[in-house]
Amino acid sequence: MSVVAVVPARGGSKGVPGKNLRRVGGVPLVARAVSAALATPSVDRVLVSTDDDAIAHVARAAGAEIVRRPAELASDTATSEAALLHAIDQLEEEPEVLVFLQATSPFVDPLELDAAIARVRDGREDVVFSAFETYAFLWRETPDGAAGVNHDHSFRPRRQDREPHYQETGAFYVMRTAGFRAAGFRFFGRVGVARTDERRAIEIDDEHQLELARAIAPLLDVPAPVDVDALVTDFDGVHTDDRVYVGAGGEELVAANRSDGMGIEFLRTAGVPVLVLSKETNRVVEARARKLRVDVQQGVDEKAGALVRWAREKGLDLERIAYLGNDVNDLGCMRLVGWPVAVADAHPEVVAASRLVLTRKGGHGAVRELAERILRSRTEKEEP
Repeated sequence: MSVVAVVPARGGSKGVPGKNLRRVGGVPLVARAVSAALATPSVDRVLVSTDDDAIAHVARAAGAEIVRRPAELASDTATSEAALLHAIDQLEEEPEVLVFLQATSPFVDPLELDAAIARVRDGREDVVFSAFETYAFLWRETPDGAAGVNHDHSFRPRRQDREPHYQETGAFYVMRTAGFRAAGFRFFGRVGVARTDERRAIEIDDEHQLELARAIAPLLDVPAPVDVDALVTDFDGVHTDDRVYVGAGGEELVAANRSDGMGIEFLRTAGVPVLVLSKETNRVVEARARKLRVDVQQGVDEKAGALVRWAREKGLDLERIAYLGNDVNDLGCMRLVGWPVAVADAHPEVVAASRLVLTRKGGHGAVRELAERILRSRTEKEEP
């Protein structure tokens, strides 16, 4: 039985401009959805339906097939159902099970999705959707005052005396394709609930929800192998603890970590290019880079541009680069690369923008920690 996942991701979001490309845990939302689908064992193909070139590029890089959505299906009034039907109409053979995934739900658990697919494939239900259990008292406003929706507001039963309700997360809907086509809507036949943890239930429709998702991503995301081709790092606060010692004559000294130096040596031996990119101009930066035998650029006001030029000169894909930073002047670079990484004591904005937050602080072995994770990823790829 074939299972196809479709992620509708148009480019014209109003509430959060560019929403499907905004990052949570350092990864664009559309790429997170694609990765979750690809990690689900029973999913055979993953399609992203979009009208946007940038979304298509990111989704394709994440491993999805692209379905170009016509303009009439990418308007504010177009339904998700219409986009789904258009996507499966492009296939040579209609799948028996259709998975509707929303990029705006960044914390899809592949195991939960796989279990929901099994329920539809086995014939237990025609539709299974993601939801979380809630005992909330719901109210509505009326001309005569507020009134209870799911309860009699004149009586307040205890939690243990009430039946739970289930709130849709919007994360996924699994359905029999034939039934969906006949109904024209995502709910039909026998409908089942796939219960999920309420922490995973964030659906991003505004900037506040986006910030909340970014804040909890380090708690929910399972660290992935740092599979990259190059490493770029800031200097102060990364190779050092961000302190500077000033002598009586004005000379500046910093403390570097020998363990970090060993990590850089391991990367060089493995053929991984390394660049130290610093806003400050200081002879100690050049001296340290020379000792480590890595590329260095300092006194760079616009670090993002310097990173792009270096990657182009080296023939590197930005999506295959890790950038290790600690402060807000690193954010421009971190938004460009596939692997933005923060030291343990980084600025909160840097932590929020990171795909990975290390356990070690700047100047205390953070570079070594990241180097070992990069090398471990390479070893795992080589193992049969």
